[in-house]
Amino acid sequence: MEDNNIEVLTQQREKAIVKTSVIGVVTNVMLAIFKAAVGMISHSIAVTLDAVNNLSDALSSVITIVGAKLGAKQPNKKHPLGYGRIEYLSSMLVAAIVLYAGVTSLVESVKKIISPEKADYSTVSLIIIAVAIVVKLILGQYVKKQGKKHNSGALVASGSDALFDAILSASVLASAIIYLVWHISLEAYVGVVIAAIIIKAGVEMMIETLNDILGKRSDRDEVKRIKKLICEEPEVRGAYDLIMYNYGPNKNYASVHVELPDTMTVDEVDKLTRSVQARVYIETGVILTGVGVYSYNTSNEGVAQIRNTIQKTVMAHDWALQLHGFYADVDKKEMHFDVVLSFDIDSADAIKTLTEEVQALYPDYTLQIIPDIDA
Repeated sequence: MEDNNIEVLTQQREKAIVKTSVIGVVTNVMLAIFKAAVGMISHSIAVTLDAVNNLSDALSSVITIVGAKLGAKQPNKKHPLGYGRIEYLSSMLVAAIVLYAGVTSLVESVKKIISPEKADYSTVSLIIIAVAIVVKLILGQYVKKQGKKHNSGALVASGSDALFDAILSASVLASAIIYLVWHISLEAYVGVVIAAIIIKAGVEMMIETLNDILGKRSDRDEVKRIKKLICEEPEVRGAYDLIMYNYGPNKNYASVHVELPDTMTVDEVDKLTRSVQARVYIETGVILTGVGVYSYNTSNEGVAQIRNTIQKTVMAHDWALQLHGFYADVDKKEMHFDVVLSFDIDSADAIKTLTEEVQALYPDYTLQIIPDIDA
């Protein structure tokens, strides 16, 4: 049932992205044609570069369509978790195209500063530029809204780029008006500004996409929400070690540890974990692929005192962020627990220090301390 829901949502998302991208392609191609004509007739480098920028936007939309189509492919034996991450590669290509357009624009603008040409604007050309500004504003808002709605980084980037284009086109229009009124040519200099903004947008898109590919820290609000849902189960004393795995937009998997009383049977734990998995998926869309278990002592009051003592010892260090999963077997003289460590300290050094301190307090116990990362 869950797989069917995921498939339907994936198909709906793909259709929405393709539809939005097709609108972007058609609009940008039309704008590029009109602007290129105006640029050549008026000998305006700024308008011509604006046309090139529109053409690169159209190409970006085509790549977004291809990425959405490939990313929506069903999982198979070779790729059991699907092809969602292809969209990140398509976003990377879009960023590369934007960067290329920016660098090319910068080179051409500098050439025009060195060897300027006289511009010749007509009323029709100014009207075309003004209409292009309005069209880009509407397109940018629409594409960005659809990108956020369907969690498409490529669409959000394209929408933001379109809004930038509207601002850039406005600067081109302003430079044309200044030239007609005061006969001051700012063409090439406006081209440099346009190129700089395009390059900046390309770099930011590249960095954001690289973060998605490398893997970045999960959204803290999302993590807190999932842990809260899990801890609402009466038997659960705590939820820890929640690690999110992203396999493309809207394709999030996770694993978690829950702390349960040592009196629960395997059957009871099985029912609880299945209930938690279903609820988390329904509420957040995140699939819990694994639910590990920490048990806590319920039969020995002395264990609580041991835990409190160790808690104070461990948390006295500013690089120790959390202690959980504590369990002590008084009869066998064994204890183990996990410690979440800051990135400011080497985990091996931290564990060595904690082992020495805790072992000094309880020399008769066999000790196991597991380091956890601050994810």
